[in-house]
Amino acid sequence: MPSSPRREDTVTRVPTGFPAKQGMYNPAFEKDACGLAMVATLRGHAGHDIVELALTALRNLEHRGAIGSDAGTGDGAGILTQMPDDFFRAVVGFDLPPVGEYAAGMAFLPLDDDEREALKQNIEALAASEGLTVLGWRDVPTADDNLGKLAFAARPAFEQLFVSRPAVGDAPALSGIDLDRRAYRLRKRAQHELGAYFVSLSSRTIGYKGMVTTLQLEPFYPDLQDERFTSELAVVHSRYSTNTFPSWPLAQPLRMLAHNGEINTVGANRNWMRARQSQLESELLGDIRPLLPICTDGASDSASFDEVLELLTLTGRSLPHAIMMMVPEAYEKQADIDPDLRAFYEYHAMQMEPWDGPAALIFTDGTLVGATLDRNGLRPGRWTETTDGLIVIGSETGVLDFEPERIKRRGRLRPGRMFVVDTAQRRIVEDEEVKAELASMEPWQEWLDAGRVRLKDLPEREHIVHPIASITRRQRTFGYTEEEVRILLTPMGQTGAEPLGAMGSDAPIAVLSERPRLLFDYFTQQFAQVTNPPLDSIREEVVTSLGLGLGPERNLLAWGPEHTRTVTLDFPVIDNDELAKLQNVDKALPGRRSVTIRGLYHFDQGPHAMEARLDAMCAEVDAAIASGAEFIILSDRDSNKDLVPIPSLLMLSAVHHHLIRQENRMKVGLVVEAGDVREVHHVATLIGYGASAVNPYLAMETVEYLVRAGFITGVTPEKAVKNLIYALGKGVLKIMSKMGISTVSSYAGAQVFEAVGLSQEFVDRYFTGTETKLGGIGITEVAAENQARHDYAYPEDSAARAHERLWTGGEYQWRRDGAPHLFNPDTVFRLQHSTRTRRYDIFREYTKLVDDQAAELKTLRGLFRLKHGQRPPVPLDEVEPVSSIVKRFSTGAMSYGSISKEAHETLAIAMNRLGAKSNTGEGGEDLERLLDPERRSAIKQVASGRFGVTSMYLTHADDIQIKLAQGAKPGEGGQLPPAKVYPWIARTRGGTPGVGLISPPPHHDIYSIEDLKQLIFDLKRANPAARVHVKLVSQSGIGAVAAGTAKALADVILVSGHDGGTGASPLNSLKHAGTPWELGLAETQQT
Repeated sequence: MPSSPRREDTVTRVPTGFPAKQGMYNPAFEKDACGLAMVATLRGHAGHDIVELALTALRNLEHRGAIGSDAGTGDGAGILTQMPDDFFRAVVGFDLPPVGEYAAGMAFLPLDDDEREALKQNIEALAASEGLTVLGWRDVPTADDNLGKLAFAARPAFEQLFVSRPAVGDAPALSGIDLDRRAYRLRKRAQHELGAYFVSLSSRTIGYKGMVTTLQLEPFYPDLQDERFTSELAVVHSRYSTNTFPSWPLAQPLRMLAHNGEINTVGANRNWMRARQSQLESELLGDIRPLLPICTDGASDSASFDEVLELLTLTGRSLPHAIMMMVPEAYEKQADIDPDLRAFYEYHAMQMEPWDGPAALIFTDGTLVGATLDRNGLRPGRWTETTDGLIVIGSETGVLDFEPERIKRRGRLRPGRMFVVDTAQRRIVEDEEVKAELASMEPWQEWLDAGRVRLKDLPEREHIVHPIASITRRQRTFGYTEEEVRILLTPMGQTGAEPLGAMGSDAPIAVLSERPRLLFDYFTQQFAQVTNPPLDSIREEVVTSLGLGLGPERNLLAWGPEHTRTVTLDFPVIDNDELAKLQNVDKALPGRRSVTIRGLYHFDQGPHAMEARLDAMCAEVDAAIASGAEFIILSDRDSNKDLVPIPSLLMLSAVHHHLIRQENRMKVGLVVEAGDVREVHHVATLIGYGASAVNPYLAMETVEYLVRAGFITGVTPEKAVKNLIYALGKGVLKIMSKMGISTVSSYAGAQVFEAVGLSQEFVDRYFTGTETKLGGIGITEVAAENQARHDYAYPEDSAARAHERLWTGGEYQWRRDGAPHLFNPDTVFRLQHSTRTRRYDIFREYTKLVDDQAAELKTLRGLFRLKHGQRPPVPLDEVEPVSSIVKRFSTGAMSYGSISKEAHETLAIAMNRLGAKSNTGEGGEDLERLLDPERRSAIKQVASGRFGVTSMYLTHADDIQIKLAQGAKPGEGGQLPPAKVYPWIARTRGGTPGVGLISPPPHHDIYSIEDLKQLIFDLKRANPAARVHVKLVSQSGIGAVAAGTAKALADVILVSGHDGGTGASPLNSLKHAGTPWELGLAETQQT
């Protein structure tokens, strides 16, 4: 098949209409949510009534869309139908071949006549190179007076292209999917090489969409009103974007799909698709190189999903097959699932990681049309079948009205279940039939048995016990502290539970710390808020999975027994003995080889020694792959006085991204043998940056020693190691759940972190695709911090630290020789003493201490300085008095139950006397206080547990605050243990004395931004006089979320910092989730 070589300067971005990345704003964080519907008929012939019904359903979804700032520009709406052959034959000015033998699609073209003609000529030249004949172009009539100002200003020109591949010699004309494959090549090349955007280009379907509201779509495109425009099916979509920028291409439906939700793992999915590119081959599609990349840069998560779905279906898989591969049901913990179906899912898990996140999907190829939900079912979907063969699916019941006697049956879409309508066979294909056919399609189980090996089934290796002197020296090398051993490792080894803490974090962030910090500390976990929900990892554990495969992956577009050469793990954390199995895998499995690459460099080779060793490691990995290695173990073992270990996260990410750039990543599995890993966040970052398994060998040796030394009691060393592995694995599950990710195979490589304090150059090279707002240190400073730890472990005078085992620490609790804290004995004493004795002079000493400490690089705001001489001073008599300023103050939201009644009431009384506002927190408010103007809290909080939220509670509020996240533990819920649920607490919260109360991570009625919009509306109906707040936590992308929240008509957006308050929290959340409020506030303001 003719093709042109891929040009290096090809255009691969979707024209989004967003501003470029600037300041704190990054268009990559824009989100959208939506409403969708589908109408199909089983009567066997097309009609305009199906289009009309679909457009009616779309109009009834108006509340699930949104409009821009000009009140006339919609966020986007569209319709996808079968090819309306009769209509096109009547309106085009050229002859058309038989239906199915021509492809058509709408292009968004430049408004400038010369530019448009030049682009059309180039598209025609590409069509000719693909063996296609251009039948003609059609100007699509539009009624521009229906557009809002922003949409009108950004509108393109609208033309439809018609192409065919007529018979050539003995070869018949291409039709149906065969023609679509050729049209796909034209469309992808036109996009990459010319920057052209086609809404669709197919012989089977046609799409109309744009920056319109649900009410504007039909009048804007008069084609849709024509009685000759007929179809047996129609899919419609209404978009709700977090921004107000006009973006015609981002409207839906896409080429095969309408999607409501958010793909939380899209970063990993796109990375893995990029890594697979060198292996993609398909006889059906021809040379794939000119079509790359498959996932277009700048496209939405929905568009990336659609692009991969389209690729899978065009290369031989049926539409249900591709959907079940990309969005598998939660089969892992289903005991009663059919074994053949389980084998189908397990086989395909080796080919592709799930596209995980809340999703309602409606998909079609022009004959089949179907729908499904993600494995959690976190988006709504309802279906109705009528007695006259009409099938309707919508985001909710009521998108179309039917008389009761006309309804044959109705139901809801279920997680992981397929609802498929076959318009050719005129029937609904039930979920069981779809899955039974695919489960029996190939001998999946036989293939698995032939190639797959479970790690636990490999031969056992000898266990090695290390002496304490060896352990201590290596602990110093990797920066262990006494505090970490006591607070982190001891509880995990003893009980298998992740340690908890409270009262927030008031120590400096890593980049402001005077002490050398681990590279892990420069990364913070991202989490779901507003546009998608975090998972409730307890309630929804059945849909989660910590199992994953290790080893090479082959051509995604083919299937067969060779795809199962994989070692499967039940847990992402492996012990030293399991690592030994992998290192010696060739003894048990001849032909499968592992290679260990040491991340060590000589300390005396200058400041660039680490950088040079990273380059050398990448070259060694390339050589290992070329020689047939299937498993690469990146190790920092065997460091000594001369050899310094590279931070495990750095060497992993450097190799991972190097292999992606070289398109070799899918040829090997990466395992990390790391001495610097000792807490949950460390394991999560390594998996997030591409590791398939992590062996924290020094942490395991440490807990073994703690048992032998008597610091951990009642368990054996082996049990302590198992407890540690369990705690680390379950902790990773909770971190995944914060982001709404269910499976560790989807989390691997997802990079759902942001860097705080690392330079853009450093991140671009070693952590490509990670957001870093602040800038900061680079490879030289990272190497210097690494060297400082090494120097501490190997002092020139070996007797200098003979009395010390480790650094004291002081990161979690104040210690005299530890990290500095904003709240320390000096500040706390002055605060308490000043309030007890009513000494304002001592209070000023307290505030000066806090201010001075902030200026000493403990906070970002401490780095700010007022500019002098920039503007004339304000006369003192014009300065607002203190009594007026304090009225804008409000307390943090601390619930009754987390602090005592006396403390809670004291805060409320003080704020009421000042004319300021106190906040109830999520624990409700006692009736006596509620009705007492002196003791009531002006701000009433509505949190996920809805404790104490009644009509009376809401009507007695000045402000109502919806808590979507909490600074101490964003993406997580809360718990009041049974011992704290006293009768008076239970009465206020509406609970039972002595029975624990749990606030789930998500509001179980808020799974998208439209749901938040509905709650804001409801609260304003409950109390029209109250302002409605929405509480968010600072992270990259908060600006886009805040913009969407403002579009949902919130009155106040509260940006909370990462440091937290009184809330109890896992220590990894306390230290490693969210960013300082200064960053979040700045991004929100700039967005």
